[in-house]
Amino acid sequence: MDTSTSAYRLMELIAISGECSPRVLAHLHLSTSYGEKLITRLKKEGCIKVHYKDGLRGYRLTGRGKKLLLAENPSRFSFYLSGSSDTNRPRSDFPRRHRLQQASIAYAMLQDAGVEIYRDQKAPLFQPGTEQKAPCSMTLPAFYHSREVKELGAETVKINNSRTTGILLAPECIYAVFCTGGALMKWEYRTELKVKALLSYHASRGILSDMDNGSHYHPDTPIKALIIGEGMDKALKLMESTGGFQKSYFYLDSSFDYFHYIPDDAAGITMLRLLCSPALQKALRDLLLSDLQAPCPDYGLEHDAVSDGLPLLLAFDFDMLRLSRFRTALSFHGLTGSLICFDFQKPVLQQYFGEAVTIDTIDLEKFEGRFLQ
Repeated sequence: MDTSTSAYRLMELIAISGECSPRVLAHLHLSTSYGEKLITRLKKEGCIKVHYKDGLRGYRLTGRGKKLLLAENPSRFSFYLSGSSDTNRPRSDFPRRHRLQQASIAYAMLQDAGVEIYRDQKAPLFQPGTEQKAPCSMTLPAFYHSREVKELGAETVKINNSRTTGILLAPECIYAVFCTGGALMKWEYRTELKVKALLSYHASRGILSDMDNGSHYHPDTPIKALIIGEGMDKALKLMESTGGFQKSYFYLDSSFDYFHYIPDDAAGITMLRLLCSPALQKALRDLLLSDLQAPCPDYGLEHDAVSDGLPLLLAFDFDMLRLSRFRTALSFHGLTGSLICFDFQKPVLQQYFGEAVTIDTIDLEKFEGRFLQ
């Protein structure tokens, strides 16, 4: 097989996801018409099939498609295309299929942002016996699906009900990645707290503390939540959610100290690049703060600078917990404040803060041109 083609890249994503969302085609930079032709050709060649049920359309591999990939690269695909796993034998119930499709979008975004997602290109961190081996040499950022993390065995039983799609290892921090799609996801505070505890343990003295990557994790490594959702409107739902009946749905709690949100589109991919690069974040922060006054302790609230006499918060990383604290503090002290965010984030923040803030924006295209070329 020609591994450089769009057809092969799509089949790869289907293999590791179990079932791909049609929206993945856009992340492969395929036009609608070419994407449709590609699906038709792969169906005709007997490599994929379209699964349609409960109003949800998705792409799955056929037996022939699996054999082709396993013959081409067994070390990459055998974990996903063997046994009775969800990726090899996807179920037909809507919730499971929806989760597989959300994972496929996350994989496509991560890959587009330069994150390592394939097993043969990542250190075998969570595979049995890893803790007895020498420190792993690896390149960051890298993403491990929750099923890969669960190779750790018995210690992961406590997080079986977690909503995490996987973990993203970035320089200087670790993200627990959640895919909420177009609705509020189920949420169990105690379980997600255990996810953070498990990652903190391994960052301080477990397998993640032994990585030979030039930037070892340590007891103070921040463990952050990163939520991927459909568009920016979902961020408003998440920030305003109270958890619903018996707190069974997502709400901003203390299970993580950071809750970053990104949309599942091209802007979200740029955000991934930014969140995975401490140097890029520092360069942007330094640029934005260069003309502003230093924070003033007299305000009695968390802020990054003072602008025209108002406390200012840098909001471009869209940490929902920090934004929530800022809104609460402004209201408590009877103050107005300022925000600096990306242009695509402004409408949601305007709705969330109302008249309490003035908002300056960073042009996303100009940022990409200056920092990501």
